[in-house]
Amino acid sequence: MRSEIQHWANEVETKILDKLEQVAERSVHKIPYSAADGSFDDCSGQKIGWWTNGFFAGMMWFLYDRRKNSQALKNALEIEEKLDASFLVYDFMDHDNGFKWLPTAVFDYKLTGSEASLNRGLLAASNLAGRYNPEGKFIRAWNDRAGQDHRGYAIIDCMMNLPLLYWASDCTGDPRFLQIAVNHADTVVNSFIRPDGSVAHIVEFDPVTGRRIRSHKGQGYEDGSSWTRGQGWGIYGFALSYRHTKKQEYLTAACRIADYFLDHIPENGLIPIDFNQPDSCTWEDSSAAAVAASGLLELSGLVQASDQERYEEAAVRLLEVLSQQRCRWETEVDYFLDCCSASYKEAVHEYPIIYGDFYFIEAVLKINQHAIDIW
Repeated sequence: MRSEIQHWANEVETKILDKLEQVAERSVHKIPYSAADGSFDDCSGQKIGWWTNGFFAGMMWFLYDRRKNSQALKNALEIEEKLDASFLVYDFMDHDNGFKWLPTAVFDYKLTGSEASLNRGLLAASNLAGRYNPEGKFIRAWNDRAGQDHRGYAIIDCMMNLPLLYWASDCTGDPRFLQIAVNHADTVVNSFIRPDGSVAHIVEFDPVTGRRIRSHKGQGYEDGSSWTRGQGWGIYGFALSYRHTKKQEYLTAACRIADYFLDHIPENGLIPIDFNQPDSCTWEDSSAAAVAASGLLELSGLVQASDQERYEEAAVRLLEVLSQQRCRWETEVDYFLDCCSASYKEAVHEYPIIYGDFYFIEAVLKINQHAIDIW
């Protein structure tokens, strides 16, 4: 990494940690998803099953690891304990167990060796493995909602949850976790990635026979288009699967998706919700930029030198644009990134979302080699 990039990242990390120390004090007892008037909301209580509920704890662990901030530690441990309530509700346990328990219990276990955290992580991994469909060789996505049949649904996001299974396999020596993760990743290679390197968000399979039925637009513009955060999940998820398994197909997949992403970054560096949305639509998703940046940095450490610099430079450019144009650096504002969008089809777009902050922070820490590996 060039010295000027390292200098920039060190300065940004200091600003991040300085702000996080104040946010930690203001956010006691909260599990944020978004923010209103600069203040984080709270997904404790009835919203404890929400899929993003691990990310703020991960941010607190980053802060504790770098600054030994006691409030950050208290916040992270409280969130981890609150998530225990999810284990008792069937509908709260789904394909996003990795997003919920990797930044909480697994992070805790890696830093402290907590046996309680190990237990939580393995419970979450076992539940995730239980969603595996052996005929279709995929991990089922959502539970049924409002009469919608999701039995045959798999989504690109789940590539980022597979590290929970890789971790569980390493911890227990049980190959079933690894086998399920590999089978799911193989299915995504064969059924999600299009010839141009773009990826589908949702692919539906026959839950009985395992036959691929069709793709769905999901959170993108339309079926066949390119939802940008899904591209980021693909880059990052396949890079991680390659790191854990050394299967060349996964590295090839990650590079194909990354190259597509790089070829479609707008000149201004601001990432839309979907690369194929109409030219008249200006909706952005800063979280997609943050996810892709962290994924590209992961990928850059796995490829040949000729590609390493290209992926690093693209990641840094995404982060610089976010830092300069989409970051709220005021310490009295809880969140970092503006203009995140969960979905093209939602009525509301461009607002703070906690995983945008998490991946932005993680990516900056990666440049400085300060990010604890939880994936």
